[in-house]
Amino acid sequence: MTRNEQARDRPPAGGDQGRDDDRDTYREFTDAVNMTPAELSRWLERDASKHVGWRKKGSQGGESVGHASGRRIVDLLRRKRADLTSADYRHMRKVVGYVHRHLAQRPSGDVRDTRWRWSLMNWGHDPLK
Repeated sequence: MTRNEQARDRPPAGGDQGRDDDRDTYREFTDAVNMTPAELSRWLERDASKHVGWRKKGSQGGESVGHASGRRIVDLLRRKRADLTSADYRHMRKVVGYVHRHLAQRPSGDVRDTRWRWSLMNWGHDPLK
């Protein structure tokens, strides 16, 4: 990525509203993602992680959207907050939305070995924690 592309992707300078929104997004993201980068990385290596989730049309057995998101979440968690871009904050909002929607669809009974839990874990949230 060129410097111009990086600068274009950074939050706009000036104005407190953008910083407040980013602060809120960061807090919501860190509340929703309850797995550490190491836990999430280990989980993403497991077969169960690789076999759940929606795949984009035409991906023909490729990586699920949630699994790709999990890899990005690991990167976000390991980066310094000052290095996060506006695209990173957009992804954080996507993660928060997914986790909240998915939690609202919790099935009854024991969820320990369910695709529902595994899908959430791909997005960095273990509902059993």
